[in-house]
Amino acid sequence: MCTPSDKDHAIHRDVYNWFDISFDEFGRTSSPQQTEVCQAIFKKLMENNWLSENTMQQLYCKTCKRFLADRLVEGTCPRRTCNYDSARGDQCEKCGNLLNPTELQDPKCKVCRNTPEIRDTDHLFLELPLLKDKLEEDLKWGVPVPHEKYNYKDKVFYVWFDAPIGYVSITSCYSSDWEKWWKNPENVELYQFMGKDNVPFHTVMFPSTLLGTDENWTLMKTISVTEYLNYEAGKFSKSKGIGDFGNDAKDTKIPSEVWRYYLLTNRPEVSDTLFTWKDLQAKLNSELLANLGNFINRVLSFIAKPSGLGYGSIIPDAANAESHSLTKVLAEKVGKHVEQFVEAMEKVKLKQGLKVAMTISSEGNCYLQDSQFWKLYKEDPASCAIVMRTSVGLVYLLASLLEPFIPSFSVEVVKQLNLPSELPLSLRDENGDINRARRPWEIIPSGHKIGIPEPLFKELKDEEVEFFREKFAGNQADRKVKADEADAKKMADELQRTRLSEISISRLDIRVGLITKVWKHPVSDSLYVEEIDVGEATPRTVLSGLVKFIPLEEMQNRKVCVLCNLKPRTILEIKSHAMVLAASNEGHTKLCFGGGERVTFPGFEGVPDDVLNPKKKPISRNFRNKEPAALELEFVSINLSFISGSGNFSYKELTSNFATRSWQRSEFRTRIHIK
Repeated sequence: MCTPSDKDHAIHRDVYNWFDISFDEFGRTSSPQQTEVCQAIFKKLMENNWLSENTMQQLYCKTCKRFLADRLVEGTCPRRTCNYDSARGDQCEKCGNLLNPTELQDPKCKVCRNTPEIRDTDHLFLELPLLKDKLEEDLKWGVPVPHEKYNYKDKVFYVWFDAPIGYVSITSCYSSDWEKWWKNPENVELYQFMGKDNVPFHTVMFPSTLLGTDENWTLMKTISVTEYLNYEAGKFSKSKGIGDFGNDAKDTKIPSEVWRYYLLTNRPEVSDTLFTWKDLQAKLNSELLANLGNFINRVLSFIAKPSGLGYGSIIPDAANAESHSLTKVLAEKVGKHVEQFVEAMEKVKLKQGLKVAMTISSEGNCYLQDSQFWKLYKEDPASCAIVMRTSVGLVYLLASLLEPFIPSFSVEVVKQLNLPSELPLSLRDENGDINRARRPWEIIPSGHKIGIPEPLFKELKDEEVEFFREKFAGNQADRKVKADEADAKKMADELQRTRLSEISISRLDIRVGLITKVWKHPVSDSLYVEEIDVGEATPRTVLSGLVKFIPLEEMQNRKVCVLCNLKPRTILEIKSHAMVLAASNEGHTKLCFGGGERVTFPGFEGVPDDVLNPKKKPISRNFRNKEPAALELEFVSINLSFISGSGNFSYKELTSNFATRSWQRSEFRTRIHIK
């Protein structure tokens, strides 16, 4: 279920996809189906006389000219032991107390921050022996109340009457046979998961609404409730932007399976728990990496070793494994753990189930260590084969147990086991029992070839933890301001380091040279080797990637522009001491030519560098990317002037042709854009 905003709907979908959370139907309560189902239930309640009308008091903002929804009111919690000054109109986030907006002390409209006034307004109520709760509000968005009375025409249903019905309407979006789920209590069991602040609405309000229709609805069988997960020193608060949220988790680049594991091991099933970056680091490094990842990698890496050191990626046979004492003890432990796992999951004790699964991984590590398999490989090959085949069975077993918790991990393990990805992971055999888990050496057949083992988890370092703690300190608004300030400072520092004087084109020692000799490179099909006279005692040897563009005979005795103060570079065993520059037309066939002296640029009369520093480019790539306007201004109306007297030439770009590193043997062009 999601909000009516298209933007928020897309954001939620993206975050859920990243977290490996899948939906048969990812719906919303703004659909026509929601209106249809919601109004149908309301009419049934009307027909059955479960509704009554009454006048109640509600906060009205004269500035905004509307009655205020609970979420649009903020004030001080009326509880003397709390006095939280940012309590919402429906609930105090600090103490968890459910509220009416009129109970707040010093209430304020969250839109305009003015103080609202109390006004009378008519409402409809659901009448049940243990429940009186309003069904509608004076709001602008929601499902309209289908009531003939004139003063209900602008009213919509209260969110906690409307929202839970979304479960039904979204199912109807998924299938026209939605009643097979929602009106079939004899064959369908309904499980619901939520935070403790939503419990009254799902255990009283929603079931009472369905019961009031006198229809055969599927009612909740089990509810799994969590307490609050607090953030570092305070509470998570989406409305206040405090904490690390789904999109933030994605931006950390910490894999989704790590987040899923941490949040589930830290799930506040009995009491509030605390999220800290240090705890996340500890869970990742000591449990996922050192326990689970270590066990699986040790097993698969040893099997993958070549024959003589391992098994050449082939799972060995394990004859008489059931009589191997160490393996027999392990199998008994694993069998009991799997029974505990199934029991915990059936009772929706997710945290306990995950803990049991990780215990099996710990047992696997102890089994490997106690067996000393690295010694058995030479001293007792039969026992080593039993240990390895049993261990690889545990690897599959762990992938099966952990698939509901960290599915992307299980996908990767199946890949490394070289098993079909579409094969459903299951502990049960065709008879529905879990005996396979008690005989792990039989889970994967001998002779099966595994895939390529790779590390499953990466260590989270102290400096990364400190970075994230600092990055997500405060609220989201403050973090955005800090991030913008940091970006601005980084830009200013970079501009300070890259002064215009440092990127002056005068630092380029460009001369007009004469090609006195040219031949094709003996190895590369795209390179010429030239000897070029640039006015020095001896010609320079230069390599140019021009074979595909200029015939050999046209290269001989040509005058070309040469960039002379590049650091010499060996390309395919021949050292190049300069770079030929060619004017670029679409075919890259025209060469610059002139008299034989240095090329200068009006307005840039500086002395060229002796040798250009490749790590400190005269035209900074970063500067160019971030401040293109500054560079264009720097190079406005520059003409290339050949001192030889052969005239001035204007080019929109210079193209230098040169071969890249020797192992690539391909041609690249560096362009200097000139306006």
